[in-house]
Amino acid sequence: MKDYDLVVIGGGPAGLAAACQAYDSGVTSILIVERDQVLGGILNQCIHNGFGLHMFKEELTGPEYAERYIEMVRERGIDYLLDTMVIDLSMDKTVTLMSRKDGLTQIHPKAVILAMGCRERPRGALNTPGSRPSGVFTAGTAQRLMNIDNYMPGHRVVILGSGDIGLIMARRMILEGAEVVCVAEVMPFSGGLKRNIVQCLDDYDIPLYFNTTITKIVGQERVTGVWLAEVDDHMKAIEGTERFIECDTVLLSVGLIPENELTWKAGIRRDPLTKGAAVNDRWMSSVPGIFACGNVLHVHDLVDNVSEEAMIAGRNAALYIKDEFTDPSDEPVPVTPGDGVTYTLPQHINLSTMADEVKLSFRVRKTSHLSSVVVTMDGEEVSRQKKHALAPGQMEQVTIKKEDAFRIKPSQIKIRVED
Repeated sequence: MKDYDLVVIGGGPAGLAAACQAYDSGVTSILIVERDQVLGGILNQCIHNGFGLHMFKEELTGPEYAERYIEMVRERGIDYLLDTMVIDLSMDKTVTLMSRKDGLTQIHPKAVILAMGCRERPRGALNTPGSRPSGVFTAGTAQRLMNIDNYMPGHRVVILGSGDIGLIMARRMILEGAEVVCVAEVMPFSGGLKRNIVQCLDDYDIPLYFNTTITKIVGQERVTGVWLAEVDDHMKAIEGTERFIECDTVLLSVGLIPENELTWKAGIRRDPLTKGAAVNDRWMSSVPGIFACGNVLHVHDLVDNVSEEAMIAGRNAALYIKDEFTDPSDEPVPVTPGDGVTYTLPQHINLSTMADEVKLSFRVRKTSHLSSVVVTMDGEEVSRQKKHALAPGQMEQVTIKKEDAFRIKPSQIKIRVED
């Protein structure tokens, strides 16, 4: 197999956008590696609308959004491999591939973009007691079974977790004739977007129970029901609140995990808060020439933000390959979460190479109304934005300016929320 200047690992929305932007930035020797049999990633099974409002200024379904970028890849003649796994990535950027067609091969690119996305947290990560009958699915698996394989997972459903996929699948099950008894959420707030709660639960009179979890799954060959219970502040079931719900299907929407096995193999420094790679404002990791973007860094709620982030990574990867990537002449300035903030991204900024404006992404710890998002540099306030509503399920963004950074020359940038 021939070598390429740039290898993009992952053919989902992040990988496709990054590859197209790198091509438009002057690098034409690009290979996209995708383990599935088609390009597009998770978007192929997301047949609902709501995609593309920011990027394409129109509302698209997931497959339509993916097809826009697939066409861009084809128009540019960018090479891609399907049904191919990347099984190793080393610090010198050697990419090891495995496929049924080509067997074991290696590529030695000048730069790599990590765009592997994320996976769902399974039942085994929850330690939920009970038997192990059929009828327990992650929400994304049920979505694929219905939208791609044309298989109905069940008819009377309880959903654990109020992540966006779980909310969307509640509506999808209803539309296909199933009964969704309820959605149980262990936290006192939803992990999904407000619009999905309204459009997928409220519009179909599906109850959402906060501070509630499944304490036991019942059934032999097939699920016959679950025990629900309210939980206290320590996530422990409250005695006397248990109730039995008959159902034949349980869908789990309890969080997403970035696919970072290759990130660790490459020796890239990780962020303990996001569980992904730590990157700078040019989306480059701690290993020079390896960039990362999309859900492999942190879980997004809007695919438009994934594409925007990927374009920055693709542009900078192209500069790196063309030897136009300016090395920073200063120590990186950490961007850290303050009061009310769970994590921030990117994790650090180099003042000597930063753009005129840098967009910072973050998530908040709790739901709040009429709050302010405050950005400080060494304690000096440089930005304050009033927010009508903030929620953990929605990623927020704030912009900082190079002129402020150069004036203050901070040793730390912090984002906090003031109620």
